[in-house]
Amino acid sequence: MPKPLRLALIAHDQKKDDMVAFARAHESRLSRYEIVSTGTTGGLVQEACPSLSVRRVKSGPLGGDQQIGAMIAEGEVQAMIFFIDPLSPMPHDVDVKALTRLGSVYDIPMALNRATAEMLVEKLADEK
Repeated sequence: MPKPLRLALIAHDQKKDDMVAFARAHESRLSRYEIVSTGTTGGLVQEACPSLSVRRVKSGPLGGDQQIGAMIAEGEVQAMIFFIDPLSPMPHDVDVKALTRLGSVYDIPMALNRATAEMLVEKLADEK
């Protein structure tokens, strides 16, 4: 039996409410996957969606982005939804760029906003 797809959920501070709303709207679909998330985002998603099992890593600025990047490089994360706030400066911007670069290098499906996240979960649901 194949392992379930592991999906990373990440959101910048100004996008965390959007991620929670997205997870609520797609809770039944997301429950089919193993979810890994950065610390604060994962806690908020888990609280809002009790049916989801969320593995939390460190907060993004404390190394969580790098932890998820390593999982992508090791083949442990097969898709990523990262709600990026393009209008706020990020002290850990280099980590964010490295994470999205790894998503591109390892050619995983990657949604960086709500519109593409909607398409991604719909496509993943079609493949189940």
